[in-house]
Amino acid sequence: MKPPAHMESQVRHSDDLEAQAWRWLRLLTSGDARELDAQHFRRWIGASPSHRAAYNDVKRRWDAIEAPARELLRLKPDAATVNATRPRAVTPPLRRRAFLGAAVSAAAVAGVAVAPTGFWRGPDEWGADDRTAVGEQRTVVASGDVDVTLNTRTSVRRELVGGKMVGLDLIAGEAAVDLRGVRSAFTVLAGVGRSTAQAGSFEVRRWDGKVLVTCLEGAVRLEHPAGVRQLQARQQTVYHATSVSGIAGIDPDVASAWRRGMLVFKQTRLADALEEINRYRSGRVVLLKDAARDKPVSGRFAIASLDLALWQLQEAFELRARSLPGGLLVLS
Repeated sequence: MKPPAHMESQVRHSDDLEAQAWRWLRLLTSGDARELDAQHFRRWIGASPSHRAAYNDVKRRWDAIEAPARELLRLKPDAATVNATRPRAVTPPLRRRAFLGAAVSAAAVAGVAVAPTGFWRGPDEWGADDRTAVGEQRTVVASGDVDVTLNTRTSVRRELVGGKMVGLDLIAGEAAVDLRGVRSAFTVLAGVGRSTAQAGSFEVRRWDGKVLVTCLEGAVRLEHPAGVRQLQARQQTVYHATSVSGIAGIDPDVASAWRRGMLVFKQTRLADALEEINRYRSGRVVLLKDAARDKPVSGRFAIASLDLALWQLQEAFELRARSLPGGLLVLS
């Protein structure tokens, strides 16, 4: 049965706004927008709540695409065009899954690697003394009184005094330090913070603009421009460039599970669990089902079998999975 005319009009209006929103987004992210364009955009988005809602919706979809695919679309807008052989006055708006698929497929054809945000080697990492690849873990120091283990996607510079390693500069990733007996201090620099210990075991993780310091055994002193924290065993703190948190208790079985080849989640948000899995997996897992983002995850998953872990999560939360080129897995 054909819908009433006024409903058809509403659908067409919604589609028209979505198409306009895509065009505005592509222009504003192209680097070619002028001040006049900005004035016109402000008038367009302020025309009605529907205009703003349409723009916010396509912006959210756009942000789900990784940087390489977005750059490709900026340089080659036609790469994401669907039904290109059908003559139309307006490029049809892409639905979420179709847009992701077209963007990533085009990136793969063009030879662009699709990788998660923050996983590219930055200039700071070019001078690293040691680094690990995706999913790799290895010991870089194994002397009589200190062992240092690097987790996945980690880059460090060694701090040497008289040819002896006295510390690390953690550029990115995660490092675990095990100290045996009383010795001179060993320090891990990460951003603006300095974590120092003489005995025991601690871990420092630098990821996504923040640094996590965890004391497993012994004691660790964190010096930060915003304050000093003295951590004891089973304690943890987090800092950013301008602030440092208080001290919180931790479960060492969860915090250092990666050293045993496991990821352990206890009532962890699904979105956060997938972000953790992304650190150990080539490509990217993207969750598009907003209703599932805050669902709690509890379980133990082998890092060597993350595809199995993802299948278990898909089944547990009734997610549909679609694998795309570049290691992109879309869950909806």
